[in-house]
Amino acid sequence: MSANVIASQPTGRRPDPAKSADAMLTAPILQTLVRLSLPNMMAMVAMALVAIAETGYVGGLGTPPLAGLTLVFPLVMLQQMMSGGAMGGGVSSAISRALGAGDERRASGLAFHALVIGCAFGIVSTITMLLFGEPMYRLLGGRDTALTQALAYSNVVFLGATGIWLTNMLAAVVRAGGNMQVPSVAMITTSVAQVVLAGGLGFGWGISGAVLPKLGMAGIAAGQAIAYSGCALFLLWYLKSGRARVPLRLSNAGLRWDYFRDILRVGAIACISPVQSILTALILTRLVSSYGTETLAGFGIGTRLEFLLIPIAFGVGVTCVSMVGMAIGAGDVDRARRVAWTGGIYAATLVGIIGMIVALRPDLWSTLFTSDQGVMASASSYFTWAAPTYALYGIGLCLFFASQGAGKMLWPVLAGSVRLLVIAVGGWWLAVSHAAAWSVFALAGAALAAYGIATVLSVYWTSWAKR
Repeated sequence: MSANVIASQPTGRRPDPAKSADAMLTAPILQTLVRLSLPNMMAMVAMALVAIAETGYVGGLGTPPLAGLTLVFPLVMLQQMMSGGAMGGGVSSAISRALGAGDERRASGLAFHALVIGCAFGIVSTITMLLFGEPMYRLLGGRDTALTQALAYSNVVFLGATGIWLTNMLAAVVRAGGNMQVPSVAMITTSVAQVVLAGGLGFGWGISGAVLPKLGMAGIAAGQAIAYSGCALFLLWYLKSGRARVPLRLSNAGLRWDYFRDILRVGAIACISPVQSILTALILTRLVSSYGTETLAGFGIGTRLEFLLIPIAFGVGVTCVSMVGMAIGAGDVDRARRVAWTGGIYAATLVGIIGMIVALRPDLWSTLFTSDQGVMASASSYFTWAAPTYALYGIGLCLFFASQGAGKMLWPVLAGSVRLLVIAVGGWWLAVSHAAAWSVFALAGAALAAYGIATVLSVYWTSWAKR
């Protein structure tokens, strides 16, 4: 054991970071993936449920607020995916590779640079949306009361953008050292706090709002901003307290371009993927909307299930980032690839089982949201064509994150371009040929399958060996 690792071992009852690192590099892969990914999945599912609850709150305010949230929601999700999955993955990748190589000083320096990047991107997000939010929502079709409600929500929620960016970046720092419990518990607590605060500030508490005022859309948005800001402060305290595997030391911090480059060369490229996902969703929604309200509602029910399935693959994937990164840093490329394929198959199995269940029994999910026979028929048609491909989508998402750990992002990102291309070209052809609604659902399934297959091939053909 190296001297610098011995010197950094905690005392008392705190976990031994050296043993934690050894487990990430030597423990059985599948058991370790299952153990570490479960807290992540629970946290991600909790966040997805919060989004559904928030939609219910807004629906209670009326139709114009619900239409306004529809305009803002893609940009809110884009920020979450960029900060949590893309740039956060770049942070975990860089730090875990440094830990695998035994360079704890570099790992700590990278943590400070993650803090700087989170602050910078958060501030830029706030300024951008305050200045250009209204023209963006007009471009998406926002008008009159719906636009007013969209701005009431957007201006507040993006004031808290720095809290969201810091939460996801600092959580990535903690995960990089193999600790999945602390960020998961923090995110679950944040989700609960957001539900409580959004409801209280949105609708008011007490007689005539004596405890909390009724702020409507602004209050619901404030619930998210406050909850995430509190979570960011907690994670910052945890990283500075000496309890973390990777400590955050501000006293001797200095900015280094090679540290920024190590994070951004993975995270910045990965940010292309969320943009592709949002564009894909917008194109599909536009295609389906032309078939009428019932078809659109059924499609929405189907994609709502996918919104809950993605966190499962994400939970396994972010675990793969740390395990693959440490193995790459330690020079064990064979183990890194075994982690990637094991994680991919594990995620595909979990997501694929759910996909086959709803493909065979779609009403198990649809009846949770509607009793309208036309809407249920539309949702059933969607699941028939799309759900059997969920397994391929699951393995593709997990391998995307594993590639972040290896620092090899170009081809997995291009695999996302394949999905977007299938939807864009196929959607254009279906639109001009006036095809039936089921063909759009089949196109959605084909695009998910194309993404999974393209990602599998990209990982299979890409060498992860250091040059």
